Amino acid sequence: MPVNSFKNYFLSWAPEPSELGRPCYLSIANLLEDDIRSGRLAPGTKLPPQRELADYLDINFSTVTRAYNLCRERRLIYGSTGKGTFVSPLPGVPGDESSSNLIELGVVNGFDNVSKQIIEATEAVLSKGYVEKLYSHTSALGHKHQRVAAMNWMRKFNVSADEEHTVLFSGSQNAISAALLSLFKLGDVIAVDVFTYANLIGTAKLAHIRLLPVAGDAGGMIPEALDECCRKNRVSGIFLMPNCANPTGITLGDERKRALAEVIRKYGLILIEDDTAPALPAPGYISLYSLLPEQTMYICGNLRSLCGGLRVTAAAFPEKFRNYLLNGLFLLNIRTSPLDAEIMTELMLSGKAEAVLNEKMVLAKRANKIFDRIFPESSAGERFAFFRTLDLPSEWSDPVGCEAMFEAAGVKVLHSARFSVQVRPPKNFLRLSVSSAGSEKALDAGLKAVRELLN
Repeated sequence: MPVNSFKNYFLSWAPEPSELGRPCYLSIANLLEDDIRSGRLAPGTKLPPQRELADYLDINFSTVTRAYNLCRERRLIYGSTGKGTFVSPLPGVPGDESSSNLIELGVVNGFDNVSKQIIEATEAVLSKGYVEKLYSHTSALGHKHQRVAAMNWMRKFNVSADEEHTVLFSGSQNAISAALLSLFKLGDVIAVDVFTYANLIGTAKLAHIRLLPVAGDAGGMIPEALDECCRKNRVSGIFLMPNCANPTGITLGDERKRALAEVIRKYGLILIEDDTAPALPAPGYISLYSLLPEQTMYICGNLRSLCGGLRVTAAAFPEKFRNYLLNGLFLLNIRTSPLDAEIMTELMLSGKAEAVLNEKMVLAKRANKIFDRIFPESSAGERFAFFRTLDLPSEWSDPVGCEAMFEAAGVKVLHSARFSVQVRPPKNFLRLSVSSAGSEKALDAGLKAVRELLN
């Protein structure tokens, strides 16, 4: 029994003791994370002292200490000497601390250490005589010459749109957010792959849009399954990543694209095509946009592969989306940074963009060889991908606990549950970045740590 009575004693955070499971420290950490991420505990909230919380829960003091330490590692809370423990201002967002020895295999940074051409393009822009004009107000669409450059770049992906139907966004996530908030209504249903882009899931929740998972196979979403979902539900749109889909790495073949396009056309769905191809396509490439130009918002996610720090991507849209989409862009961020857009334009026009992608492809192939050497049993996947997947045993279904175990082993990973809208996804796997460790030596060590823990 607790030493003290808590009937009239305020605790800023008091989880229900009956909700605790085993191991107890992990259960406390998970409950605390849920309350922080849901907003029930606001940033800056001072948490109960560890001894008081231990007394309230009638558990050992060291158990609470262990739970708090785990939440610190997850960057959910922080301690201030002499003041106490507080909820972080940006829970889960990495800070500037340099003491962490964790090897990053979770977030896909896309070989951001390839920066020589990015720096050269930035210097070229700053040396131009019209740079001061970039600081003035522009159209929400972006400067015309920037849109023309983006238009020509998208043509490499079989997307034919003129400059009046090309727009610049502050990154792919910004484009996705604008699409969800402007092209859809509260309660609309969007069809997605069973495992899909995690940030889409989060944004859809904020917008109160329902995501409906559609069955797929090794070739991607199954057209017949999509047709059945549309017959049984009022589906308004569909989100597809045709190249190296995140997190599965699946690329749609031409036949599958045409079959899906028929179903999308049949039901008049709005298609958001997020093309995250890490490399330029071969001649004859077919985009979903080319099959459904009047129903598709095409997001050139390929541009995110050039430089994570340049928050610029291009999108093509049909005329009927214009007013909705541009209004959404304006209300979200008015316009994309003209300076960032000019650097991206310089990369595209100078040929440096292709050089960056080619250099990253070389690194990606070498990184994938390291992955295949350590995990020869893994599924095949694109050999130039920036990430790979690794199947987990069925009992490894708790994403928080699973990721915490790997953190304890020195590596950051992401569990497949982060990428699913289903409460019980059909399989468990890790999405492992091969492009974020910082060096091949670190990647090798990180993957070997994963291998050792799995064994």
